[in-house]
Amino acid sequence: MKAISYSRYGGPEVLAFGEVRDPKVGPDSVLVKVRAAAVNPVDWKAREGYLEGLFEAAFPVVPGWDVSGVVVRPGMAVSEFDVGDEVIGYVREDFLSRGTFAEYVAAPLRTLARKPRNLSFEEAAGLPLVGLTAYQVLVKLLQVKRGETVLVHAAAGGVGSIAVQLGAHLGARVIGTASQPNHDFVRGLGGEPVTYGEGLGERVRGLAPEGVDAVFDTVGGDALKVSANLLAPEGRLVSVADGGVVNYGGRYYFVRPDAEDLQRLSELAEQGVVSVHVSETFPLERAADAHRLNEEGRTRGKIVVTVDWEPEDT
Repeated sequence: MKAISYSRYGGPEVLAFGEVRDPKVGPDSVLVKVRAAAVNPVDWKAREGYLEGLFEAAFPVVPGWDVSGVVVRPGMAVSEFDVGDEVIGYVREDFLSRGTFAEYVAAPLRTLARKPRNLSFEEAAGLPLVGLTAYQVLVKLLQVKRGETVLVHAAAGGVGSIAVQLGAHLGARVIGTASQPNHDFVRGLGGEPVTYGEGLGERVRGLAPEGVDAVFDTVGGDALKVSANLLAPEGRLVSVADGGVVNYGGRYYFVRPDAEDLQRLSELAEQGVVSVHVSETFPLERAADAHRLNEEGRTRGKIVVTVDWEPEDT
């Protein structure tokens, strides 16, 4: 099959488009014909070698963890999906090798859910990683409740934009940091935007004089110190960007595949609770350009790579 792969760590220039081995489908996996795959910051961080201490790389590595596509072959032990089912997945394993920037991916059952019927394949591909991150942090870790005030950093980004929508759905008041051009976008998601940067603490205090009940950090660095000082008594702080959050009494979290959580997100998308904003798409062979754009860190919503598609022969 054709895929994007890299045989050594490095910049976008190490990404090559060409033939790789077809994936083997284990008993508990599903072969998915890829329609679209979203780009996430973790993709280029893995490509650069920043995750070498966490994930063993079996070169050549096909990057990508997010996918939307169509089932073409269920594994021998799989009864949950049939040929032709449209699915989404956060196809992360405990090593780097068999990613989603390819014509096909063998996805473990625990990583998959049914695709939201009201989303395009491009939109659906942008939901799994960011949606699971937002859902698991807000619902399971921060345990956000109706009437609470939540501060979400980088509210116009991939994770942040879903977190704002989920927080509002949970009945919370959501304050979201964003650049001035993205303020209307954040309002449209159900949040109250504030400009990040110097003076952020004072601006948030102006909106929430008693402090905030929970902070969802997707930025790290100085944002953590500011966030810690904005917490109300018994306030909670979680970061998905900076392990130093523990120094402020918070918790670091790395999203995990969870089929039940992903199916819940799919249902919320069908109910119109969450939507995915796709800022730009690239064909598979231009995945390096998609990586470069994502590395700039100024994307509103998601960047998605699309794969040429024709129905399987029957």
